[in-house]
Amino acid sequence: MNKSGKILVAVAAGIAAGAVLGILFAPDKGSETRKKLNKKGKKIAEDVKDKINGFKEEFEKKVKEAGEGFA
Repeated sequence: MNKSGKILVAVAAGIAAGAVLGILFAPDKGSETRKKLNKKGKKIAEDVKDKINGFKEEFEKKVKEAGEGFA
């Protein structure tokens, strides 16, 4: 994983931790808190998945371009 990938993972982890702490300290019922955590967790997982797919596509493009340069 390159430096920007590591930074992205660290930022995503920080956002997730902040969201979880914010929800846990909010004065809601337990069932509402669990719903919020579930919804936020799914959103973060989807965002991370999209970013990983973007990096994967970019990497594959770079590999293909590098391969064409040797042909």
